[in-house]
Amino acid sequence: MKKILCLCGVAAAALMLDTPAAAQEAQVDEENIVYEDETGPLILQALKREILIVASRGNGVGVDAYTGSQIRFGKEEIEQRQVRDIAEILRDAPGVAVSKVAGQTQVRLRGSEANHVLVLVDGIEVSDPFAGEFDLGTLQVEPGSRVEVLRGPQSALYGADAIGGVIAYQTARGDELEGVSARIEGGTRGTLNGSARIGIGDYGANLAISGTVVSTDGAPNARGGTRDIGRDSYTISSRAEVQASGELRFRAVGRYILTQGDFNDQDFDPASPIFGLVIDSPGTRFENEATYGLVGATLAMMDDAWTHDISGQIADIRRDSFGPFGRTSGSDGDRLKASYVSAVYLNDGNRTQHITLGAEWEREQFRNDDPFGFASSERREIENVGLIGEYRFEGRSVDFSAAIRHDINDRFADATTFRIGAGYDLNDDTRLRASAGSGIKNPGFFELFGFFDGRFIGNEDLRPEKSTGWEIGIDQRLGNAARLSATYFDSTLEDEIFTTFPAPDFVATPANRTTDSSRRGVELSLDARLGAGFSLDAAYTYLDAEEDGIEEVRRPDHVASAALNWTAPTDAVSATLVVRHNGEAEDLAFTDPSFIPVRVTLDDYTLVNLYARVRLTDQIEAFGRVENLLDETYEQVFSFVSPGRSAVIGISASF
Repeated sequence: MKKILCLCGVAAAALMLDTPAAAQEAQVDEENIVYEDETGPLILQALKREILIVASRGNGVGVDAYTGSQIRFGKEEIEQRQVRDIAEILRDAPGVAVSKVAGQTQVRLRGSEANHVLVLVDGIEVSDPFAGEFDLGTLQVEPGSRVEVLRGPQSALYGADAIGGVIAYQTARGDELEGVSARIEGGTRGTLNGSARIGIGDYGANLAISGTVVSTDGAPNARGGTRDIGRDSYTISSRAEVQASGELRFRAVGRYILTQGDFNDQDFDPASPIFGLVIDSPGTRFENEATYGLVGATLAMMDDAWTHDISGQIADIRRDSFGPFGRTSGSDGDRLKASYVSAVYLNDGNRTQHITLGAEWEREQFRNDDPFGFASSERREIENVGLIGEYRFEGRSVDFSAAIRHDINDRFADATTFRIGAGYDLNDDTRLRASAGSGIKNPGFFELFGFFDGRFIGNEDLRPEKSTGWEIGIDQRLGNAARLSATYFDSTLEDEIFTTFPAPDFVATPANRTTDSSRRGVELSLDARLGAGFSLDAAYTYLDAEEDGIEEVRRPDHVASAALNWTAPTDAVSATLVVRHNGEAEDLAFTDPSFIPVRVTLDDYTLVNLYARVRLTDQIEAFGRVENLLDETYEQVFSFVSPGRSAVIGISASF
C-alpha cells in the first residue's frame, strides 16, 4: 500500500510539473497539436497516433498516453506471420505464456491463471461461463484483424476475470477493408484451410461478413501413439455500423463458432504401468458450439465532446465430449450483459481531460449436462451490477489515469477495485510510467458445483480471489528506427483457489488458500527497423510465480521470441523468420493411483518457423510456411506431445 500511495504522490507532482507557462499558446493543424513557448515549437502527435481501444471505457487511449503495459499486433504483423490461430501470435507478446492441447488452449498473463484473463472479441466477452475461460484455439484469424493485450490488473474497468489483463481481438470494419478477399491453403497432415470476406462501406454505413474454415487430420499426441488428433473449426462473423445522423450511430456484431475435434484420454487403470499418461483412445472426441451477439448505439453531443453509449450482448456456449459409445459429458453456459457508458472530453488547447462514468448488469447461467445423472443438472445463475468511474489527463509530457469500480454481487461479497497510473516524458525519446491496481475473480460453476464421481466435488463456500499489483517501466526510442521497453511488475494474489485432497476419502475439492501467492518479473520488448527492408520484433519475460511458496505450474521462468522480417522495396516479396523459446516449467502429473498429483518438470524447447509470400499480381499472392522447422519434440502439458514439423502453401486474392 505504501508503494501505491507513493505512486499517487508522484502522479500529483507530475501534474503540477506539466502546468504550462501563462504565455504559452496552442494551435491545431491537420496532424498535430503545436505548442509555442520561449523554447520554440513542441509538437505533440495527436490525431494520427494509434489508439488502444480497450485501455479505457471511454473513447480509447493513445498509445503514447497509456500508463500501463500493452502490445498491439496489427494487420501487417498478423499477415507476415500467417497467423491462423490467434493464440500463436500471443506467444510473441511479453508476459504471455501459452499452453495448448487438443480441445483447450490456455493463455496466462504475468503468471495469472488462464481464467484470470478477460478475452474480448469485437467488444463481446467470450469466455465460457461454465468453464470460466475461453479456448483461444477456437479464435481463427480473419483478414484485416488486429489484437491488443493489456497486462496487469484491469478489473477497475472490466470487473471479474481481468486479474491478469485483457486480450482484445478486433475485426476490420467494412469501410476499413473494402471489397472481396479470399484465401485457401493446404499442407501436411491433411491440412485444408480457407477464408472469405466481403467488406462494403458507403453512405454512412458499413458491413463486413466473413467465413473461416480450419481443418486438419492432425498428428498423434500420446507418447509413442499412432492415433492422429484431428480438428475441424468453422466460424461465421459479421459486423455492421450505421450512422443514422450526425450524432447517432448504431452497431451490431455477430459470431458463430463450431469446433469438432479428437482428443485422447489418460490411462487410469490402477494396474497399468503407464497410469496417468495420455494413451490412444479411439472414438473420443469433442464438440464445442458458441454463439455471440452484440447490439449498441452511440450518441455524440456537443461536437463529440460528450458521448453516451448503450449496448447489450449475449454469449451462448455448449460443450460436449463423446466416447466410443456416445456422449460422456456436457455443459451449457450463457451470459447476458448490458452496459451504459457516458464519456466527457475536455480540451483547453494545452491539455486534455477525459471523465467516464458507466454501469453494467450481467447475468451468467450454467448447467452441468451429465448424461449419466451422477452430477446435478440444475441450472444455476449469478448476477452482478458494476459501477465504473474513470478519469484521464493527457498533457505535453505528463499523463495520468485513475479508475474505480464497485461490484454488487448476488452470491459473493460486494467488491471495489481500482487502477491508477502516471507517465512522464523525460524528453522526446524517453518515457517513464508506473501504475498500480487491483483485480478480482469470482469462482466459476465447476469450482462451486462441479462433480466427478469419486474424483472431484465442488465447494459452494468458495470466496472470490483477489489480487493487488504494481509496475514501473521505461520506454526508450533509439532514434527513429527502434523502440525498447522494459517493465518490472509485482503482484500478490489472496484467497487463491486450489485443489485439495481432504481425508478420509482424499477426493479432490477446491478451497481458498490462507497464504498469499506472489508473481513478479521483468518484461522486455524491442521494435526495430533495421534498414534494407529488414525489421525485428523481440520480446523476453522473466517470471517468478509462486503459490504457497512453490513454483506455479505451466509458467516458464523464461520465455523469449524474435521475429525477423524482410520485405522487398516493391513489396513484391517478403519473408519472416520467427524463433520462440519456452524455458523449463513445472506441471502436475496424475501418475499416482490416489489421484493426488505429482510435480514434474517440462523440458524447455525452441521452435523455429519460416513464412514467405510472393505477390503475383496486384490482387493475387502466393504464400507458404514451415512451422517447427527443426522438428522439435516437446510437451506443453505433461505427456501431451505437441506436433512436429508441418508445411503449408496457399494462395490469396483480393478485389
